[in-house]
Amino acid sequence: MGGKSSKRRSGREYPSFESSSFNHHGYSQSQPYEEAYPAQPYHTPQHHSPPPPRYYSGAQTPHRHPQLDRRYSRIADNYNSLDQVTAALAQAGLESSNLIVGIDFTKSNEWTGLIPSAFLSFNRKSLHHIGRGQNPYEQAISIIGKTLSAFDEDNLIPCFGFGDASTHDQDIFSFYQDERPCNGFEEVLMRYRELVPSLRLAGPTSFAPIIEMASTIVEKSGGQYHVLLIIADGQVTRSVDTQHGQLSSQEQKTIDAIVKASKYPLSIILVGVGDGPWDVMREFDDNIPARAFDNFQFVNFTEIMSKNVDSSRTQTEFALAALMEIPSQYKATIDLNTLGVRRGNAPNRVALPPPQYGTPSFSSSSKPYHSNSFQKSAESYPEYEATVSTGPSSNSLYDNKVCPICLSNPKDMAFGCGHQVNYFPCVNYFFMP
Repeated sequence: MGGKSSKRRSGREYPSFESSSFNHHGYSQSQPYEEAYPAQPYHTPQHHSPPPPRYYSGAQTPHRHPQLDRRYSRIADNYNSLDQVTAALAQAGLESSNLIVGIDFTKSNEWTGLIPSAFLSFNRKSLHHIGRGQNPYEQAISIIGKTLSAFDEDNLIPCFGFGDASTHDQDIFSFYQDERPCNGFEEVLMRYRELVPSLRLAGPTSFAPIIEMASTIVEKSGGQYHVLLIIADGQVTRSVDTQHGQLSSQEQKTIDAIVKASKYPLSIILVGVGDGPWDVMREFDDNIPARAFDNFQFVNFTEIMSKNVDSSRTQTEFALAALMEIPSQYKATIDLNTLGVRRGNAPNRVALPPPQYGTPSFSSSSKPYHSNSFQKSAESYPEYEATVSTGPSSNSLYDNKVCPICLSNPKDMAFGCGHQVNYFPCVNYFFMP
């Protein structure tokens, strides 16, 4: 299943990966948010104060290093357009960056129509729902891609998926067979729409593979500055048998990958789509002391985009919240002498090819998708007429034995009729397949 690492045009070449595996996801998440967001009063972007660290107190985390002083300039939060945010990034000192995109294809993206608490964000549709308007993943790609495109010299964007039936929490797959990057965010959106209908969502969730892939890309580029955009519907899998104060294997591997990535000129932005929960992601943002610099930023996309204000303003607020630490992170890589340097010890990940499940890919009457408007993407969610669903879910012996929601806990209940049932305390809800 592996692949050969391939060289990118304009000097960027990339990753390697190994292995396969199985299992799935722990947290209940929310639903796509196409048309209706609950109205909320507008406020300027803020960083949430994370709760006291819960999962790291008794965990084996790397030894502490002195944290980098937060003395680097941030951009202000009083901008009204994406162009103003872009200009502010340039003024703050960002000279160039290269974008990498990682998309979450875990099964929890489908639970929005099943779990009552998840009705908040996308009108009971899958977060990967393909229709006339943009789903949350497409919106996030569009806004960040447009804002950072001014700083990307070659406009080549390596894109990867994770959490489907071919990768689980062990691998990532490339959007193209030969690991070819997409040419601009418009092609990212087009290719995403081609892939989604035939994908089999699975799990569990780990961000370690995509972070290691990004580190490999940075190393092979000769130490060019990169921004990794991860868009996910939930946090890293944490099974119910993980003891309080301890980390699940997925959490530990993700933390280790974040710490190692801080040795490279790489910023990581995790965009949360759906209803969460996001408490652990906020801890990842603020409470990993072993990093060489603060390289991880979490942004709650749904919370920002649900505000009852003009769509251009919410888009600007989202871009600002996602990118406001980039200038200081970029300067940190300069001060730490990681920019333009090959370290020689990258993870050497190789992405798997796009999944082939024996079902045709996106071949209906749909045409290549090109987004022309960023002003309408957050507000124009008319009833979707020509909809396309994701491919059939993975149906294996493993799937028949574990909870179809978290893909980590076994089925533990049965009725007299013979139906197997899962009880998952995280949502206090029964599921009968």
